[in-house]
Formats: sequence, structure tokens, C-alpha cells
Amino acid sequence: MDAVNILIVDDHTLFRTGIRKMLEAETDMRVVGEATTGREALEQARRLVPDVILMDIHMPDPAAGAGQALDGIEATRALRREMPHVGIIFCTVFEEDEFVFAGLQAGGRGYILKDDDPETMLRAIRAVAHGESLLGPTVAQKVMHRFSALPGKQTPLVDDLTPRELEVLKLIAAGLCNRDIAQELTISEKTVKNHINNIFSKLHINDRSQAILYAIREGLVKV
Repeated sequence: MDAVNILIVDDHTLFRTGIRKMLEAETDMRVVGEATTGREALEQARRLVPDVILMDIHMPDPAAGAGQALDGIEATRALRREMPHVGIIFCTVFEEDEFVFAGLQAGGRGYILKDDDPETMLRAIRAVAHGESLLGPTVAQKVMHRFSALPGKQTPLVDDLTPRELEVLKLIAAGLCNRDIAQELTISEKTVKNHINNIFSKLHINDRSQAILYAIREGLVKV
């Protein structure tokens, strides 16, 4: 089997060096490049076309002009639009819910913490390279906790959605923002917002994070 080509995106040199050495010891993995900011991640991904990207979330970018800096989540959104085949794994110190679910909503197919054991990272890379997903143990617990707060699956709430609302729900789960959904469906952003409000009301959920989890649980999207 061909080696998995990996791009490491992190602003800490020691971390990148350590991860590179660990990955290059694996016969089925190859580090093809490194980046230190979200902007560099986009540039390197376009040039190298990796299979998997290990993405940090917070990366200062002093050289960026006003409005040009990208954090890992914003870079992921851009990459998912341009290169949807690339699997992105967040590897970060941030374990708070807001970061976890923002990362998954942006299109990340994995989310691990920097203090997870090395085997977790290797499993995540191999899983994502095969089109699957993998969450670190701490993150998985958070996701399961949020699942438990969703409406019971025995209630066919998804059947209450109109075909258009179902389309919007799937696009939310795919990580698209309102603007991108509007462009994809050739409708206005105001109409998208109305559909989202209807979806939240019908599914008894409160935000986009719950929407993406609901869609995954119901098998509406493949993560």
C-alpha cells in the first residue's frame, strides 16, 4: 500500500520535529511538508496535495496583514472547500467544547489532544487516510455526552424535515457556512437562516454542533 502523505501544521518547532521523527519511523507514513500558520497550511496543501493534515488550532501569524491571518479552524474550512478529499486531524491542547465542535463542524475528521498517547495519533492518521474518523479518548467522551443530550432516535423527527431542510442539514454537517450553503443551493442567505431555524425547531436542537452530531448519528452524512 502507498504511504500516507502527511502535512504537519503547528507553530512550535520542537513539536513538529518530534512528530516528524515519530511518523517517519512508520513504514506506511511519509511527512511531505510542514507549515507554521493557517495561511502556510493552505499554500503547502495546494502545492503538496497531502492525504492527511495534522492541524493545530491557534497559530500566531505576525506577518499576516489585516484580516489575512487564519487559525486552524478557518484554514480547515477553506481546505474543505478546495480539497475535500484531504483528511484533516486537529492536534491541539484545546479540549474545550467550543473548539472541539467548531473543529468538527469545520470539516475535521479527527480531533486528538497533544497529550494523548502516540498510538492514538497513528490510529487517527490511518483511519482518516481510509476515509474514516477518529477522536481522542477525551474528545470522544465529550461527543458521547453531547449525543446523549440529543432527541431519542426512536422519534422519527428527521421525517418532519422538508427535502430542502434535509439538504441544508446535510450541508451543515459537511461543514459549510451559511454563505456556502446559499451558493450551493442557489438561494439567499436569509432563506438559509430560515431553513436552519426550522431545522432547529423540528429537531429540538439548539445549535450547529448539535445539528452535525444529529446528522452523523442518523447516518445522513459520512464522517
